[in-house]
Amino acid sequence: MLKDFEPLRIATEGAEINLVKGGDGPPLLLLHGYPQTLAMWHKVMPGLAERFTVVASDLRGYGDSSKPPGGDDHAGYAKRAMALDQVEVMRALGFERFFVAGHDRGGRVAHRMALDHADAVARLAVLDIVPTHKIFATTDKALATAYYHWFFLIQPYDLPERLIGADPDYYLRRLFARWGAIGDAFAPEAVAEYLRCFRDPETIHASCEDYRAAASIDLEHDDADLETKLACPLLALWGEKAAMHRLYDVLACWRERAADVRGRALPCGHYLPEEAPGETLAELVAFFAA
Repeated sequence: MLKDFEPLRIATEGAEINLVKGGDGPPLLLLHGYPQTLAMWHKVMPGLAERFTVVASDLRGYGDSSKPPGGDDHAGYAKRAMALDQVEVMRALGFERFFVAGHDRGGRVAHRMALDHADAVARLAVLDIVPTHKIFATTDKALATAYYHWFFLIQPYDLPERLIGADPDYYLRRLFARWGAIGDAFAPEAVAEYLRCFRDPETIHASCEDYRAAASIDLEHDDADLETKLACPLLALWGEKAAMHRLYDVLACWRERAADVRGRALPCGHYLPEEAPGETLAELVAFFAA
């Protein structure tokens, strides 16, 4: 799927990050969501590489990146730690300042990155999320039903790990069917890659730690800078057939956290780059090339 992109592996202070790099132009970092890998960008990366130097990486704990321990406070999977990985990756590649697009968990990592490393993030695109703090502060029956996994995955070790690990293929396929709105959107090669990586018990555990961190140490970090607005321009894209569209005014949520916000819903479910690749590509190119 990504034959024109160079595979690389870069050691950061806390992990080893698997990535691919290709294209030419201003640097653009792509961060995937749960429960996927960098392969989720495969439909839009060739088009992006015509205008940008594209770096797509696996977050720590996911894909072929390393799975460091989370620790008693889950700090190993705090978005602060995961964001620092990616900043260090970009610096190792020679990029001190760059664009970032993040889907789902990758968007949450990118949001923290723009807060902690404002000098590094020139522009930020977040796909199908509102801020983590907003989610937890406004949880009701509708949100808990749509995003039940947030509350399942944060349960203490090793309940979710054992239940998911009993049949990870079933679990992933049910997630894709539940959150996606276009049945044939997922390339078989991409699904095979997601399944290959998620069958690893270490990936299952690391992904649980990611969500446990979101419900604990990440909220502490968010509370500390809740009044700090992002300085960089922010593009929010979301699926009009997904939960965020039903439950939130997405642009209003982001305007609470950033000074310069624009965006719109796309005709798809949660997985924008795979369900609506043409629209996603056009929006990202227009935003990052501005």
